[in-house]
Amino acid sequence: MQRPLIAVLIASACLTLNAQAADLIQVYQQALANDATYASARAAVSAGREQITQGRSGLLPSIQATGQNLRNIGQFTPVNVGELGTGADGGLGLITAQNGNNHYNTYTVSLSQPLFNWGAWQTYQQSKLVQASAEATFAQAQQDLIVRVAQAYFDVLTAQDNLTSTQAQKVATTEQLASAKRNFEVGTQTITDTHEAQAAYDLVVAQEFAAINDLDNKRTALQVIIGAVPGDLSSLRQGVTLSPPEPATVDPWVNSAESQNFAVVGAQLQVEIARREIERNRANHMPTANLTAASTHTYQTALGTTENKAIGVSWSVPLFSGFAVTSKVRETIALEDKARSDLEATKRFASQNARQAYLGMISGLAQVKALEAAEVSSKSSLDSNKLGYQVGVRINIDVLNAQKLLYSTQRDLSKARYDTIMNGLRLKAAAGTLKVEDLGPVNALLGK
Repeated sequence: MQRPLIAVLIASACLTLNAQAADLIQVYQQALANDATYASARAAVSAGREQITQGRSGLLPSIQATGQNLRNIGQFTPVNVGELGTGADGGLGLITAQNGNNHYNTYTVSLSQPLFNWGAWQTYQQSKLVQASAEATFAQAQQDLIVRVAQAYFDVLTAQDNLTSTQAQKVATTEQLASAKRNFEVGTQTITDTHEAQAAYDLVVAQEFAAINDLDNKRTALQVIIGAVPGDLSSLRQGVTLSPPEPATVDPWVNSAESQNFAVVGAQLQVEIARREIERNRANHMPTANLTAASTHTYQTALGTTENKAIGVSWSVPLFSGFAVTSKVRETIALEDKARSDLEATKRFASQNARQAYLGMISGLAQVKALEAAEVSSKSSLDSNKLGYQVGVRINIDVLNAQKLLYSTQRDLSKARYDTIMNGLRLKAAAGTLKVEDLGPVNALLGK
């Protein structure tokens, strides 16, 4: 008798867990594991972390072994095979062909250590910068994931709010249409009121279809990021208070964006990489010197075994390469100018994004405050119009307009809150300070 009860309890617990709405942190964790764009960035930084090892290899010794093991089997025939010779019995005979068997075995172990190679040194220094650039790109991808997840999350909530508001308006419009028809039948209202209510009802039905489609699209966009069909999401709690940016002035944010934004950091590294590329190409005009050592073992049937060891310095001096090196240097100088211009453009773009996000957040806070007051006024207006309609001093269209105004205000209020939260995240991203921990305060604004 206890087993069915236990099974019921387990099933109830599972249903309770499934019924719980996912919050922003949980959705972000799903995206962290399943987002393809982030996975690509993670693979790219893993590849970038190999650059220093590869760059250092040009400065370290290289050791190699080579060898041959040959066995020659052939037949030796004198040029004049008819020349007379002395036979075994002392008589005359012919010199015949002779068989040859020659074994040749050799192997060499050699070492080469660069003593002076300016190009290899510059390649090594470049590899450090390339790896740092890969890390900066990955850090930016991490911030982008946070912003993309939050934006997709609040897009779904916005679409849900729009649908909920439209459906509530549909219910109210349906009641008004039914009331208008009843009043027309008893002769207390004209057919005009019925037509107005019917028109309002038809319009809200069309808006409901559009809202349903928009919600499906927003949920699909979130699904692309998290790799699964999103379930129910925790919505913003009623009456939440949004905090202003800290610091409260725009200049510190702009300064941080121009120096700490990861796109700016990456552009700065690209300038240094371009400068190192100029030096690396100029090195093709310079001599190189290597310490070389080799040990060779040779065995040959006819000659026996030979051991040879050698150590010394080899050098190379480039004299002329058809102006290729000079042309390459001019090319890399032009590319360095391009990298500097790209850096300036990136700084300006980061500064612009910081200013826009800051102003958007300040404006959003003001809009939220104004819309909260408008919501209270709209509710009072709707109650007054409903009462006036009941006593005959207001007509049906007045109530419909008041309802529409209230639902529109509530929808705008939710959207203003979402936009303000997103501008706060974008502001930190532009300043290069956005971290996963910043999702905590935002998640605290959500309710189950």
